[in-house]
Amino acid sequence: MSVTLRRATRDDLLAVGALHQRSRVAAYSSFLPPASLAEPTPEAMGSYWVERWTWERDDHLMTVAERDGTLVGFSYVGPDDEGDPETGLLHAIHLAPAERGRGVGRELMVDALTTMRERGWRRAALWVLAGNSHARRFYERGGWAPTGQEREDLIGSAVTIQLRYARPL
Repeated sequence: MSVTLRRATRDDLLAVGALHQRSRVAAYSSFLPPASLAEPTPEAMGSYWVERWTWERDDHLMTVAERDGTLVGFSYVGPDDEGDPETGLLHAIHLAPAERGRGVGRELMVDALTTMRERGWRRAALWVLAGNSHARRFYERGGWAPTGQEREDLIGSAVTIQLRYARPL
């Protein structure tokens, strides 16, 4: 019943997409309307990750978590989207809904921070949905703090506010 972490391969991406969609629905359904979470489908999310991987695999890194050979989570890190060469960006941590509260997210975060340090970044940043209080508490317990920056994005047709968090490495 232990969890293992490993670097993702192209063969993982369709399963990552399906997990990503399930994770979004479970995590966001308390504050976003169901219609906004209906798309993309798990298959479309898998295609999204295949396409993204094609363009970003040279400077981004995905880690997958498996429990007994089954994908249960992933993280994705890369350069900062604000252009700061000293900062790495934690683009995502997503878990299978049944894995929430079981320590997998924490393992993925520790791994992501280690990866960022190894890549020479001195600071880590991320964007989190303002309405996702569970994720915000998770990151705050991990040493992250809001920077005061906000941005708007769409999830389906719902306008969402994202908050930037950061921490030293």
